[in-house]
Amino acid sequence: MKNREAGVLLPLFSLPGEEGIGTMGKEARAFVDFLAETGNRVWQILPMGPTGYGDSPYQSFSAFAGNPYFIDLEMLKEEGLLEEADLEKERFKESKEKISYGLLYELKHKNPPKGPMKTGFPRGKSF
Repeated sequence: MKNREAGVLLPLFSLPGEEGIGTMGKEARAFVDFLAETGNRVWQILPMGPTGYGDSPYQSFSAFAGNPYFIDLEMLKEEGLLEEADLEKERFKESKEKISYGLLYELKHKNPPKGPMKTGFPRGKSF
């Protein structure tokens, strides 16, 4: 008999977030901790590539690139790659029920990090 694993299907954008959608930041890490605490071993997500017309995750123009919508700008600020003035968080508080993808696009594409992009996990830290 095969071993079974339990898990959840939850798109990353469905997590709570200050920018209107979930990111690969603190909320995602907290969700992974929750999964581990509850004995779940699988987190199934929707495609995370850059979206095209209609912002559908199934209409990505790249199978390899990541969607900048999922970059956590607050974490970049903590790393010193963005400043508080770059975040413009107050603009996302207009609606808690709807996502403004146009506003999200503006914010994510006008704020490239000010230093070299760091990739991967911090050294010496395991997840």
